[in-house]
Amino acid sequence: MPSFVKSAIKGIKKYPEIFSALEEFEKTKRIRKFSYRKRLDITIDEQMLNKFKKYCREKGLNMSRLIESYIKKEIS
Repeated sequence: MPSFVKSAIKGIKKYPEIFSALEEFEKTKRIRKFSYRKRLDITIDEQMLNKFKKYCREKGLNMSRLIESYIKKEIS
C-alpha cells in the first residue's frame, strides 16, 4: 500500500491546481473555485434552438452541460 507522502506527491503532480489552491488558502484563509465556467455567445438557427430548449426541458437536462458533453466528445 502506498504511503501518504507518495500518494500526496502523485496527487500534486496530477492536479497541481489543488496544491496551489491549498497554498493560497494558507495565505488568504479562503478556498477558490477549481472549475471556472465561461459564458459563450453563439449564433444558431432559432427553430433548432427552440427544439433543443424544449427537448432539454422535457428530459430535465441542463442545456449547457449537454452542449459541453457534445464538445468533449467532438474534441476527444
